[in-house]
Amino acid sequence: MEPTGVCVGIDVAKAHLVIAVHAQPDPWQVPNDDAAFPALIAQLQTLAPALIVLEATGGYEHAVLGALAAAGLPVVAVNPRQVRDFAKALGLLAKTDALDAHLLARFADRVRPDVRPLPSADTAELTAVLTRRRQLLDMLTAERHRLAQARPPVARDLRQHIRWLERRLTDLDDDLTRRIHRSPVWRAQEDLLRSVPGIGPIVARTLLADLPELGRLPRRQLAALVGVAPFNDDSGRHRGRRRIWGGRATVRAVLYMATLVAARRNPRIAAYYQHLLAAGKPKKLALTACMRKLLTILNVMVRTRQPWQPLTTAE
Repeated sequence: MEPTGVCVGIDVAKAHLVIAVHAQPDPWQVPNDDAAFPALIAQLQTLAPALIVLEATGGYEHAVLGALAAAGLPVVAVNPRQVRDFAKALGLLAKTDALDAHLLARFADRVRPDVRPLPSADTAELTAVLTRRRQLLDMLTAERHRLAQARPPVARDLRQHIRWLERRLTDLDDDLTRRIHRSPVWRAQEDLLRSVPGIGPIVARTLLADLPELGRLPRRQLAALVGVAPFNDDSGRHRGRRRIWGGRATVRAVLYMATLVAARRNPRIAAYYQHLLAAGKPKKLALTACMRKLLTILNVMVRTRQPWQPLTTAE
């Protein structure tokens, strides 16, 4: 059944929000802070919207997204690239806050993205800690590269910073462990995931934080969500090479690393990888197929709450 009611777009900036209703000319603006949210919620509730869409803007959307969801409003944060591609398809190249809000309202009306439950506060905090860990790791890698060519006065400073970053990484890993162990559900799921050869603590924790749909979606839908599902590139008689596209980059990155290990140490994934190579598949394609297979296995394990069983885990 087609949803009824108006669609609303909210353009999010650090200091303010611009709100537009589809097919209505005049947007309005409110501050992007907690004090303004009750009045905004009341105003939106009078509209009885079918859908409210805003873009994921690097964190500035979190507060308003949480407030609207807590009030029971149908709100979803979408990938900015989807909205930009939508605008290009319509030939809309101009960009202002008001135009962006109207574009989001139009996107909501035409595309109707699914509203998903927001992660819990604990899950959001776990994601934030994992994100910070990745940032520190990037800084540590960069500083080590600089050290290789640094002159003595700078090298001393680099070594001190590297030691500090290493200590912070250790502290964050301890923090992650404490957070996981405080939750019986997370602890059980982490143990389940780490029973698979190739899945280490960071992979397991990234899956817990950034892929809460694991165990809840069909395998093809989950593969598309992560970005390891192949998409056709056919036109007429042309049959192009299928490619993966989009998805959750953080999950795909750790899944790739886990698959590299599994292709050597996990008997089932290793056998599948060698089978694909023997069939003439390129190594990159074979690894991507193994990523998809590993994700499917993890999905079944979490759904059935069964630990790794090399010979009997469902595919």
